[in-house]
Order: sequence, then C-alpha cells, then structure tokens
Amino acid sequence: METVTSDDTAQAPVGLTIDVYTSPGRTFTSAAIPEGPGDDPTWSPSSATLIYGEHDAVLVDVPPTHVQVDALADWIETKGRRLSHVYITHGHGDHWLGLARMAQRFPGVTGLATAEVLTLVNDPAFARYWEALFPGEVPTGADKVLPQLLTGDTIDLEGNELRVIRIGQADTAHSTFLHVPSLAAVVTGDLAYNEVHMMTGEAGEAERAQWIANLDEVAALDPAVVVAGHKKVENGDDPKIIEESQQYLRDFSRIVAEEGTAAAIVARVVEIYPDWGNPHTIWYSARAAIARKDRRRVEGVGAEAGAGKDAEAGPIRRAG
Repeated sequence: METVTSDDTAQAPVGLTIDVYTSPGRTFTSAAIPEGPGDDPTWSPSSATLIYGEHDAVLVDVPPTHVQVDALADWIETKGRRLSHVYITHGHGDHWLGLARMAQRFPGVTGLATAEVLTLVNDPAFARYWEALFPGEVPTGADKVLPQLLTGDTIDLEGNELRVIRIGQADTAHSTFLHVPSLAAVVTGDLAYNEVHMMTGEAGEAERAQWIANLDEVAALDPAVVVAGHKKVENGDDPKIIEESQQYLRDFSRIVAEEGTAAAIVARVVEIYPDWGNPHTIWYSARAAIARKDRRRVEGVGAEAGAGKDAEAGPIRRAG
C-alpha cells in the first residue's frame, strides 16, 4: 500500500489524497493440468485505488471475491470518508464483480463505467467464466450489482476533476484509465503492469503494438504516480512501469515470433523477467499466442515470406 498526498506533488492543490490497496495473489479453481513450473492456477495480485478529499472518496476498480472485498472495505473504513463511487476501468470481472459486496458494505455507493465497458460486463459468457474460477466466492445472477453508465468524461470529487480517458487496447479492448491532474496521478487499470507477468491472451501482434502506443499516451501526461491494475503487493507506483510494460510487450512479441511452443516462450520470458510475479499468466499468454499461430497455419496464412515466422492475428477472448 502506498499513500500520496497533494503535498507530494508540486502542482497539486491541497485537497486530495491517493492510496493504493493491493489484494495478494491467490489460487483459483481449474481442472487443467499444469504444463510446467509456475503453471499452477494462480490469480495475480490486484490493486484498488482510493482517491479522497476531506469528506468523500472514489474507488477505482474492485476485486471479485467476497473475502477480498471485505478486506478492502475494512481498509477503506479506516480512512473515515464516504465512498460515493467505484469507477471501473475495463470489463474484466476481477475489476468489477466485487461491486455487490461493496454496496453491502457501503450502502449508496454507485459503480460507474463507460458504455463500451458495460458491453463486456454484460457478456453472459464471462459470467460463467468467473463463477467457474471462484465457485461460491463471487456474486451470481440477480445478486450481481452492475456499474451504471458514466455520462461524460469526468467524475467530480470535491471540486477536483477525475478524467476518464478512453484508451482502447490494453490487456482487453475498450479499456480506460483515470487521470487525476491535481495529483499528477494515473490509475491505469490493466494498461500498465508492475512486476507481474502481463496477460496478453486477448492481444495478438497488432493489438500489442497498439497497446505499446497507448502507453505512450500515459507517459505524455508526465505523471508522478502510475498505478497498475496488477502489481506486486510491496511495490510503489513509480512511472517507470510505463516503459517496463512497453519493453515486456516488445520482448514477448519478439519471442513469440521466434518460438513454436508455449514452453519455449515461457522459458525465454522468465529468463528475462525472473523476478516478475505469477508465471501462470505467462503460461496462459504463451498458449494463446501459439493457438493464434496454429490458427493461421490452418487458414493458410502462416509463414512470413523469407522469415520463417508464423504471423499472429486477432485477439483470443479471455477475462483476467
């Protein structure tokens, strides 16, 4: 957990504080047989960011399970502010399913999301996915609380403007991030990662290139604080994670182009990033990349002329 106050950023007026709570990584239910070291079913640590003034607070993203939300809610209660809204950066359930429990703990709180994010939130296939991963631990059916439509591009917090930026491609399409100019802070959702392996299962080569370009837009804001949606619990929120995430994506794309098996991809990525958390994620991403290459072979588009490399195409949908 890291706290930044308006006194910590030269351009920020007195009034807002940003705190980050990170739920530790945990196991999930899976019938799949691990294919190698680190492939045990493990969910990455997930952050939730509280921005608050003298009286009110806005939370950015919320973890999925009841136990995780209760721990987060206990922490929020120590701040002594009224939680007015929970902003959801993108449609993956590990960033919004906990709204139901949060509404129980903080009656009157409202979830907010863009129209594009709401489309993913309402996808019934994703609902079944999350219920299978965390059986009995997440809300189902009528017990779920969905975000409401965000009208406009800003959220007001005691006269301070929280800006919603529709960035598009991150680890899923139609992603957003929140910019807090008065704190020189950016809450990225899953656009940036912080020393946790990046989930690229929904991003082919072209999508990863766009993802890298979108991170340039975050860097252009010259933030002093950059919060990743998935981060090591002990890590701070240093802007260096922007370039680190970009380099990881470049390395992953290069390795995928050169290797023909998931195990080979994982081995090379882990060699470069030995201290990054949750290698299960890179196993998933590597399998998705190989599946794309195999699909291209079947379609007869496989090898790039003279290069002997199989092209990737299109996202393979998966929440996470």
